[in-house]
Amino acid sequence: MGSGSEWSIQELARAAGTTSRTLRHYGQLGLLPPARIGANGYRYYDQDAMLRLQRILLLRELGLGLPVIAEVLAGQQDTAAALRAQLGLLERERERITRQIASVHTTLRKTEAGEPLMAEEVFDGFDHTRYRDEVIERWGRESYDSGDRWWRSMTDAQRQEHGQRHLDIAADYGRAHAAGLAPDDDAVQAIVARHHDWIAIGWQGRQPTAAAFTGLGDMYVADPRFAANYDRHGPGTAEFVRAAMGVYAEKRLA
Repeated sequence: MGSGSEWSIQELARAAGTTSRTLRHYGQLGLLPPARIGANGYRYYDQDAMLRLQRILLLRELGLGLPVIAEVLAGQQDTAAALRAQLGLLERERERITRQIASVHTTLRKTEAGEPLMAEEVFDGFDHTRYRDEVIERWGRESYDSGDRWWRSMTDAQRQEHGQRHLDIAADYGRAHAAGLAPDDDAVQAIVARHHDWIAIGWQGRQPTAAAFTGLGDMYVADPRFAANYDRHGPGTAEFVRAAMGVYAEKRLA
């Protein structure tokens, strides 16, 4: 890879396991400017850029959106301090994953031995109520309690199937966006219809209003935790989803 002092965009992308298109997108947003641009128009990156990309990719893995990452990087001018902060994030994530692994091991052992399970053991490391306050604030306590009862009533297989449906929908959004389809394209609107039906299941049959549906689309972009679910399928996918949901709400729910 490179000469050891600078790398081309293709070399850096290959080493980081990403694409040149992604690095150019980061550059356009001011997240990853090249160290220099050659006479041939090619972008070249130095060691500082390599370390900066490492931080960007880590923060993306932790679920942060690009606007939030830009704020984080703006406040991390000192390389050593940034690396210490990055190490702290990784160590906390390692602790969480270690607890999850131990939880699954305990659950497996007790299940095979026919021993009773303790909720504290089963869910150690899993923050399944992390959106509780937000849901109550947006849609009321009754909505949270109803959704929580529905979620707890499901079997593990049902939860996995429900989650996989959304993963498939998100991936289809990403493919449509990458193919250059418009948000109002019939194929895209068919994906939105599936998305709408998936949301209605979680709302136990209550149909989202146009305002609620577009509000969810706004949240998918504004909240980095949700944006990451879509942008992992390509930069700008979350905004594409919001636009498509807006079209659907206007045409089908208004």
